[in-house]
Amino acid sequence: MDQEIRTIGIIGAGQMGNGIAHVASVAGFEVKLHDIAEDRIKAALATIDGNMARQVSKGAIADEIRRDAMSRIAAAPSLEGLGACDLVIEAATESEEIKRKIFTSVCPYLRPDALLASNTSSISITRLAAATDRPERFIGIHFMNPVPLMQLVELIRGIATDDHTFELAKDFVARLHKTASVSEDFPAFIVNRILLPMINEAVYTLYEGVGSVEAIDTAMRLGANHPMGPLQLADFIGLDTCLSVMQVLHDGLADSKYRPCPLLVKYVEAGWLGRKTKRGFYDYRGEKPVPTR
Repeated sequence: MDQEIRTIGIIGAGQMGNGIAHVASVAGFEVKLHDIAEDRIKAALATIDGNMARQVSKGAIADEIRRDAMSRIAAAPSLEGLGACDLVIEAATESEEIKRKIFTSVCPYLRPDALLASNTSSISITRLAAATDRPERFIGIHFMNPVPLMQLVELIRGIATDDHTFELAKDFVARLHKTASVSEDFPAFIVNRILLPMINEAVYTLYEGVGSVEAIDTAMRLGANHPMGPLQLADFIGLDTCLSVMQVLHDGLADSKYRPCPLLVKYVEAGWLGRKTKRGFYDYRGEKPVPTR
C-alpha cells in the first residue's frame, strides 16, 4: 500500500476519544487531540497519563513507553490543527446532528487523501459519509469502552467506502494489537444490536416487577456468567447512550421489539444517567453502589 497511516486526529476528548488517543500513541502513532473546550483536552491528557501510569504500575508497559507515548499526543485546539493527519476519527456524542456538523466543519482542512472515520456505536455510516466531501474515504471504526482494555474494534463500511480505505482501516486496527470484526452498515452494527436489546429487556424485567435491580444483576452474573449485570453495565455505558442506541434500532428497523423501555426513558429524563452523574440504576454517591429501586 502506497499510503501509510502515521498521524491520527481525534475529535472529542471524552471517555472514548481519550481512550483512542491512549492506544494509538502507545502503538507509535502521532496523535492530535481536538475538542471544542480546551479544558477538556487538558483533562483528557491528565486522564491518559493517569491510565498509562496505572499500566506501568501493573507491569503492562514500561515507564519509558509511557513517556514516549505521552510525547506523541498534542492538543489541537482548532480543527485546522488536524490538517496534517492521515486519519481523523470523530468520537463525539452519539448524536447524528452533532456528528454531521463536525464532518462538514473539518473536511475543508483535511488533505484530499486523508481518511475520515466515525466511532459511532449505532448511526448509519452511509448517511454520515454523505455529509462529507469524501464518502469513498469514510469508514466506521467503532472502539469498545474502555478502549485500552477492550480487545474488539468493529469496522463498518458505508455503501461508498472503497477497498483501499477498508484495507488501511484494517491495518490500523491490527497495529493497535486489537481484533477487527467487520459489520454491515445496519443500525447498531453487531455488538450493540445484540447487547442493547438485552439491557433494554433487563430494564423491562425491572419495570414489570419481575425482579429487583440486585436480583436481575445477580441472576445474569451468576446464571449466565456475565462479568457484570446488565443494569450495572447500563450505568457504566450511560443510560442516555443506551436510550439513543435503542432509538436508532427502533427508528431504523421499525420493529416493536426494539421499543425503549419507558423506565429507561424516565431515568434519562430525570438526568440519572449512571456512573457519570452518580445515579442510575445504582446510586454511586456513598461508599458503595446502592440499587435505586
